[in-house]
Amino acid sequence: MKRFVYLLFIALFAAAQLSAQTRKVQNRPYIDQRLWHYGFLVGLHVQDYKIVNNGFITEDGEAWFADVPEYSPGFSVGVLGELYLNKYMALRFIPTLSFGDKRVVWREQETGETQSQQVRSAYVGVPIDVKFAAERFNNYRPYVMLGIAPTMDLTVKKARPLLVKPFDCFIEVGVGCDIYLPYFKLIPELKFCFGLANILDKKRTDLTDASLMKFTESIDKVKSRMISLTFYFE
Repeated sequence: MKRFVYLLFIALFAAAQLSAQTRKVQNRPYIDQRLWHYGFLVGLHVQDYKIVNNGFITEDGEAWFADVPEYSPGFSVGVLGELYLNKYMALRFIPTLSFGDKRVVWREQETGETQSQQVRSAYVGVPIDVKFAAERFNNYRPYVMLGIAPTMDLTVKKARPLLVKPFDCFIEVGVGCDIYLPYFKLIPELKFCFGLANILDKKRTDLTDASLMKFTESIDKVKSRMISLTFYFE
């Protein structure tokens, strides 16, 4: 995943350097001046939890610590609506559906015993982003973006060691580049998303096995994080 991202931006940088040598005929020169732009997106992402452990010790003297030791790739699909504000700014509405999972692992401090849980998520989000673009040169236009994304997880499961709340809100920051092709605009974008809410649910009335409560008690906070590589098509 990281190698792919690096190669993508090296290729974009090299293409921009080559294009900077001479002026070229612009593809779709007025597309950015329309009041509304429409498109769709597909993308890859990895999901993560930032977990704050508290060192809770059970009556049996056990101390469990949780972490997400590895990333698993997921994918996203959605639609794009972009409102023209001025030459350099646009407001974007991006209803998105993202599928992915995370593996949470608890390890007992003394014995090394482990307990794991696969957390699958289907996020429905409506990011609202502000896009700040540079001056267009030939058929390339880099930009940065900042936004907020209210999100709901449709696949929260109960009666398991970890229970998270379905609602969250992400802060998003990212970089991308508009690439103007003869028949459409391609927009690769790398974005980092940070959950604002503590989504850990400690009111475990759903548990039928009381021994699982120690895993919830060992954690103070859980916050979501995500890195996504998205391709928009307009």
